[in-house]
Amino acid sequence: MIYLFSGDDAKNKIINYEKFIKTLPSEIEILSINRNNFDRMQVQSLYSGSGLFFAKSAIIFSGVFDYEETREFVLEKLSLMGESENLFIFLESKLNKPILDAFKKARAEVNIFELPKEKKEKFDNFLVANAFANKDKLNTWIYFRQAMDVGVGMEEIIGVLFWKIKDMILRKNFSKFKEGELKDFASRISYLLPEARKESRDAESAFEQFLLEAF
Repeated sequence: MIYLFSGDDAKNKIINYEKFIKTLPSEIEILSINRNNFDRMQVQSLYSGSGLFFAKSAIIFSGVFDYEETREFVLEKLSLMGESENLFIFLESKLNKPILDAFKKARAEVNIFELPKEKKEKFDNFLVANAFANKDKLNTWIYFRQAMDVGVGMEEIIGVLFWKIKDMILRKNFSKFKEGELKDFASRISYLLPEARKESRDAESAFEQFLLEAF
C-alpha cells in the first residue's frame, strides 16, 4: 500500500503525517530513505518481498521527487509498490498533477495539504546548514527554531544538513570541524530519525540534542 503526504502547507502536512506514523503497529519495521541515501537495489528488494527479520515493513521516502533520476525510478515502480505487502510512505513538497495522477493510478492514499496563496511562506533550509558549517551555535539554533515555527519537516532539515556535511568532507573543508567530527555527524544524522521513532522519542528533541552535543 502507498501513502502520500504532499503540499506546501508544511505544518498540517507534518502533523497528519506524524499522526499516521503513530498508528503503525509496533511490530512493523520502519525504514527511512531520502534523496541522499537512495539506493535502487535496496528499494527493489523492499517492494519485492518482506524484510529479513520483520514480516512487514514501512518505508518512508522523503524528498525523493526533488531529483529527476530518483523521481523517474519511483514513478516506474509505483504499481509494484502498491501491490507489495510492505507500506510505502512518501513525504514530499508540492507535486504536479501528472505525478499525483500516477499515485492515484497506483491506488495510493493521497493526502494533499495546500496553503492559501496569501499565506504561503518559504523557508531556506540552507540557513540552518550554513550556520552549522560555520560553527555558529547561536544562529544554527535561531534558524532551526524559525524552521520549526513555519512547519518545515525534520526530514527536510536533516536531509539538507546531511548533504552539507558530506559536501564539507568531499571538499576537505576542515576549517571549523575535524574530518573525524564531520564523519561522526554524518553517521549520527543518518540514523537520528529511525532511532528516535524506535525509542518513541520526539524527533525535534532528538535533533536539538544532536545540535547541543555537536557544539
